[in-house]
Amino acid sequence: MSTGVLPETSVPAALRAAREDFVRYLTLERDRSPHTVRAYDGDLGSLLEHAVEKGVAAASEIDLTVLRSWLARLREDGVSRATLARRGSTARTFTAWAHRQGLMSTDPGQLLASPKGRRALPDVLRPDEAIRLVEMPGDEVADLRDRLVLELLYATGVRVSELCGLDVDDVDTARRVVRVLGKGRKERSVPYGVPAQRALDRWLTEGRPRWARTDSGPALLLGARGRRVDPRTVRSVVHRRLGDVPGAPDLGPHGLRHSAATHLLEGGADLRSVQELLGHATLATTQIYTHVSIERLRTSYERAHPRA
Repeated sequence: MSTGVLPETSVPAALRAAREDFVRYLTLERDRSPHTVRAYDGDLGSLLEHAVEKGVAAASEIDLTVLRSWLARLREDGVSRATLARRGSTARTFTAWAHRQGLMSTDPGQLLASPKGRRALPDVLRPDEAIRLVEMPGDEVADLRDRLVLELLYATGVRVSELCGLDVDDVDTARRVVRVLGKGRKERSVPYGVPAQRALDRWLTEGRPRWARTDSGPALLLGARGRRVDPRTVRSVVHRRLGDVPGAPDLGPHGLRHSAATHLLEGGADLRSVQELLGHATLATTQIYTHVSIERLRTSYERAHPRA
């Protein structure tokens, strides 16, 4: 199976340069996260490894036949549909970029079809489980911080990275709105409710001052050493606190995001509003939650209806 790691001496200089320029483009112009850039780079490395085996020495020689044979080999190697879909998307992104850069006279990726990955429906909490989670007891500083973490994740549906990046000034307590810097450095405003405001007030008055240090800066959420809380700590908080909710699935912060979106739609929110709240670039991403709601309805129907 292609690994995406090529011996340096076996890669023609033109392909090495194209790969490096493509990575710089993703990092500097597209502002992709390091994790995303690594995924693109690994996929492209796999494609270039296959292309070199086919005698390709430059990006201009990568045609539709090379792309299709690459995906066919991956399929024979047992690569999943989701991975095939992702690698096909990487190929299309690369060829479109290479065409714009003049490295290719045409864009063969436009004609490349790859299987769509089957998206598994995410696990979500029931509303009563979510309420039990966010109404956790405790008056220690860690309890106050954890309660605000849970309230904000569930009330706003923000990503864990967005939550950790919040500063005190990002919260408008008068309007109960939090300003979030999302993917691609796109800013959006997300409302939150009265329970989250109560948790915020207690944290700011009783909790944060006891953990804050001279070098804490403006970070809203802190760790015990006074530094900005990190995603690993938040994930640990969610898993640990969910363990205290009987029958609740073991979810991470993203599970609370899924739960918030599902409960909003089940409560009557329209899809466009949920898309804006979550910061999704396309409506198609948000539509997964309509399927979650339908599946939950189907499960309830089958359990309750005598003729199900």
